[in-house]
Amino acid sequence: MIWKSRWTNEQIRAMLLEQMDAFWQRDTGILREKLADVANAADLPHAVIISGMRRVGKSTLLAQMAHRLGKDAFYYLNFEDERLIGFQAQDANDLYQVLVEVFGERKIFIVDEIQNVAGWERFVRRFMDLGHKFYITGSNASLLSRDLGTRLTGRYVPVELFPFSFREFLHFRQAVIPDLTHLTTPEKACLQNALNEYLHLGGIPDALKYPELSITRTLYDDVLYRDIATRYQVTGVQPLREVAYALVSNPAGMVNYNKLKEQYRLGSVNTIRAYVEYLENSWLLFTSRLYDYSLKRQQIAPKKIYCIDTGLVNSVGFNFSPNNGKLLENLVFLALRRRTREIYYYATPGGYEIDFYLPENRMLIQVAQNLSNPTTRDRELRALEDAAGAVNAQRMLILSDDNEDDLQLNGVPVQVRSTAAWLLEQ
Repeated sequence: MIWKSRWTNEQIRAMLLEQMDAFWQRDTGILREKLADVANAADLPHAVIISGMRRVGKSTLLAQMAHRLGKDAFYYLNFEDERLIGFQAQDANDLYQVLVEVFGERKIFIVDEIQNVAGWERFVRRFMDLGHKFYITGSNASLLSRDLGTRLTGRYVPVELFPFSFREFLHFRQAVIPDLTHLTTPEKACLQNALNEYLHLGGIPDALKYPELSITRTLYDDVLYRDIATRYQVTGVQPLREVAYALVSNPAGMVNYNKLKEQYRLGSVNTIRAYVEYLENSWLLFTSRLYDYSLKRQQIAPKKIYCIDTGLVNSVGFNFSPNNGKLLENLVFLALRRRTREIYYYATPGGYEIDFYLPENRMLIQVAQNLSNPTTRDRELRALEDAAGAVNAQRMLILSDDNEDDLQLNGVPVQVRSTAAWLLEQ
């Protein structure tokens, strides 16, 4: 059935007006750091593709950009609206005609949750060829990255949106960010307390805004059932739910796909691989691989799992006791992942584990809650020293609870930084 045949022209006009009014009146919240990336692409003829998990603020980011453009500059469409169910690429001309009738001719489209439209890239590309600009959001990482270059012939600017960074969290809390080069003892204490709060609550905007509601648990269920089970037609959701729960409960933990297959009595390790891929494509989890010069060893080695939000881990996951060390490592991963996808862990020749290796700049990073225990300090330094020669590291960093003087290991500089201060600089 053609989508337009289900609605009268007046019903479509009313829907478009309602969508525009609701979008324009929404609370734009604190300015997101990614707004600069979106604004910098304003004069390019490329589509701006904003991708990320549900509820991380993609629509709010679009609204912030819209207020820079002005209400009369753009059309707005939200494909999460149930009245647009069944809309397909071939319906675009009919909808565009009504948009022009209601709002007049405009050159900019702002489109929410475009992954709900089959073949969306065809009408976007066609309208771009006619001189239109698109700002687009979507909640499926696979849809918005894999093969996108061929779909839009490279004419797009990708923008990944995560939950609040630590700096955005402090802005949301209306906290004063101190001068990091001259921190007083009280300021250090306040900053550490704020980091502990961020570690516990995470950065999902609505979860922070409405703490009395179970936002993160609802979000988790939406990802599992709407973004994964429905989209990928998973039959028998219980195994998926059990695997996802185990992974979310184990932030910064090692995962062996074969062991998971045996534990949950799944027929094939490919099922586990598929589940993890679905969870990654829906932005709930990320994986980090072992850095090794052998690609085969990289592929067969256990993966490390990180969650999109530590507040979600605390709300949904299962832990006998708070594991702040692992959550802290998860926060550092997210800060790194905002900048690069090339993040590995490393196993040294002497059997130590390095939390992060960034091959782009040959940097090794260790995360420790504190270095007051001499045994902990010695272990972290030995691990870095063992790894430095093996990967020809150029820089090394230890993130802990306080800044210390720089040092060297075998001629390689080592910084010891406060995790809280480091996060604010990212």
